[in-house]
Amino acid sequence: MDLKISRPVKVYFSPEKDLFQSIKNIFGFYPENIFLYKLAFRHKSVSQGTFNGIKISNERLEYLGDAILGAIVADFLFKKFPFKDEGFLTEMRSKIVSRSQLNKLSYKLGIDQLIYFSKDIKNHSRSMNGDAFEAFIGAIYIDKGYNFTKKMIIQKIINYHINIDDLENTELNYKSKLIEWSQKEKVSVEFVVKNEIGEGFHKKHVVEVFINNVSVAVGMDFSIKKAEQNAAERAFLKLDGDVKM
Repeated sequence: MDLKISRPVKVYFSPEKDLFQSIKNIFGFYPENIFLYKLAFRHKSVSQGTFNGIKISNERLEYLGDAILGAIVADFLFKKFPFKDEGFLTEMRSKIVSRSQLNKLSYKLGIDQLIYFSKDIKNHSRSMNGDAFEAFIGAIYIDKGYNFTKKMIIQKIINYHINIDDLENTELNYKSKLIEWSQKEKVSVEFVVKNEIGEGFHKKHVVEVFINNVSVAVGMDFSIKKAEQNAAERAFLKLDGDVKM
C-alpha cells in the first residue's frame, strides 16, 4: 500500500527541519527543494569546492534573484503608478531594490540569522545580508515558479515591510555622497563607463568606480546615471560605513 506522508510530517523527520520551519515561520510556506535554500544562505566565504570551475555558494542564485526581484518590482510599480514616467519608475525601483534596503529587509525578516559564513571575513555585514536576500528570491523562483514568487514578494514583503509613500519622498544620491566624502578625505573618485551589454532598449551600461585609482565597485543599469548610482552604492557598502549617508 502506497502511503502518502503529509508535508509537516516529512519536515519533522527531515535533517533540515530547522531550516524548513524557519522559512515557514518567516514566509508562510514549506520549500519543495530545501537544498536550494541551503545554497542561498551559503556565503562565498564557506563555498564547498567547485563544480566545473564554479564555486558552490549563493552567488549564482544572487544573480538570478536580483533579476527576478527587479522584474517583479518593475511590474508592481508600473501598475501602481500608471501616469508616472520612466524616470520616476526607475528611481522608485532603485530605492526598493537598493542594497541598503535589502540589508534592512534581511534583518527585519530574520534572514541574517540563517546565513552560513566564515567568522573570519571582515566587513561582511554591509552587503552579505542583502546578497542572501536576493539569493533567497532566486531559490524561491526555481523552487516555486514566477507567479508564486511574485505573490510572495508583493504580499509578504512590499505590502508589509516597504512604505512606498516614504520612499517616494526619499532622496538617495550615493554618487553625490561618495564625492562629498572623497573631498573631505582628500581622495580621488572616478566613474568610468567600462562596457555596454545588449542593444536598443535592452542595452545596459557597466560603470566602474575607482578610489585613488583602485577599482572598488561595478554598477550596471539601463542608463549611465543609474549605473553610476549602483556603483557608488556598492562602493559605499564596501567602505563599511566610512561614508555617512
